[in-house]
Amino acid sequence: MLSKFFIDRPVFANVIAIVTILLGVVALYRLPVERYPAIVPPTVVVSAAYPGEPGGNRPT
Repeated sequence: MLSKFFIDRPVFANVIAIVTILLGVVALYRLPVERYPAIVPPTVVVSAAYPGEPGGNRPT
């Protein structure tokens, strides 16, 4: 029943979708900066031991 309503009125369905997107964008820009967490990029360290190889010959 609800789907038939929107199938019969595609312009109305598109207007509701656009209004919903606009409200989401407005809400996103109204969020205070304090709400966002401090983002620290992850750091990955990989170390490997090569038996029998001198320490200075490995590429970095």
